[in-house]
Amino acid sequence: MSEHLEKAQITKKISDLQKKKIVPNTIIEELKSELKGRELTAKQLDMIVKEVINSYEFAQIDPGSAVGTVAAQSIGEPGTQMTLQTFHYSGVAEMSVLRGLPRLIEILDARKNPSTPTMRIHLESGAEKDEEFTKNVSRRIELTTVNRIAQSITHSFSEGTITIKLDEKLMSNKGIETETVINKIQLKRKDCKVKVDSEDKFNVVITPQKELKFSELPKLAEKIREIPIKGIKNVNRIVIMKDKEENYFLQSEGSNFSELLRIPGVDPTRCYTTDINQIAETLGIEAARNALIRESLFVMKEQGLDVDNRHVMLVSDLMTHTGDVLQIGRHGVSGKKNSVFARAAFEVTVKHLLDAAVHGEFDPLKGITENVIVGQTIALGTGIVDLTMSPNYREYTDESKK
Repeated sequence: MSEHLEKAQITKKISDLQKKKIVPNTIIEELKSELKGRELTAKQLDMIVKEVINSYEFAQIDPGSAVGTVAAQSIGEPGTQMTLQTFHYSGVAEMSVLRGLPRLIEILDARKNPSTPTMRIHLESGAEKDEEFTKNVSRRIELTTVNRIAQSITHSFSEGTITIKLDEKLMSNKGIETETVINKIQLKRKDCKVKVDSEDKFNVVITPQKELKFSELPKLAEKIREIPIKGIKNVNRIVIMKDKEENYFLQSEGSNFSELLRIPGVDPTRCYTTDINQIAETLGIEAARNALIRESLFVMKEQGLDVDNRHVMLVSDLMTHTGDVLQIGRHGVSGKKNSVFARAAFEVTVKHLLDAAVHGEFDPLKGITENVIVGQTIALGTGIVDLTMSPNYREYTDESKK
């Protein structure tokens, strides 16, 4: 009976396979986790390794396969069955998130300003079960303007002043002092004098230093309403939530990823935003590529659609291969192709052809679209193979007969 291999021998065998680089590291890691704690003979281990290599090689795509066309069909066909509505977060009023087909279009268009960006914010380890700490962090993130902590904002034409009546409960809940409000308004409006009413410490009186026209005082009052007191720009709302392990985390309406990572108490390694462009600006193009894959697959799976990860990965690679996040459209991937005919076949045909003629562009006819237009064989499948015949063909055959 064959003896079982020791743990070190199994590890060495897998390490040797990794050094040869026959299969990717992801498969090696999966193989390690599967074989962990198992008792195997040398023959069994050899059979497993051989089977893994065979399965990997069988799964590889053939040269000349139409991967782009298949990927487009695999994403496009299930996309016709997607819903069009916007979903609300469970149990949270007035907080909705774009889902379904509109969200997929938004991802592929690489929109600079997505309609409902959200952030998932995790706290520092060790503080995730502390409710008070979570509330303090949420106060630092959620944007609080003058309008949100004021009972009323009135202006007096006779005195030429604007009076803000602050709400004591809201101020206490947001952790804001009257002095903070005065300092923030004074910082933004240096042309005004800001002070507390002597009779009521929650009354802030703003007096413009120069005389304003009749119509300018209400406009100034509107601008003062929107002055930020606390929090980060574009994050209009924060909701405190709990996960399965009873740990607190925050869900935001609105996104400002680079500013979020500077907030004390936030774990920057576990925060995430649904705004792909902000990820690209903050963490780089590789992170944006992974976010594109994650967001696209999430939208598909949420609708119960099964799309192979590799098709989505191919689209994401195409959108990010230049170092910027490009949209799938005439201003991005399709509009930046080297071939004149490929650009003209997509949109605004006459414009592309005229521009190419004016600039004297040359089309090498390497792609599929341009070869179909001119009626040549496309470089796919059998069309990728060229047959070359030796000029000395007859000499070889004559010698072989001898």
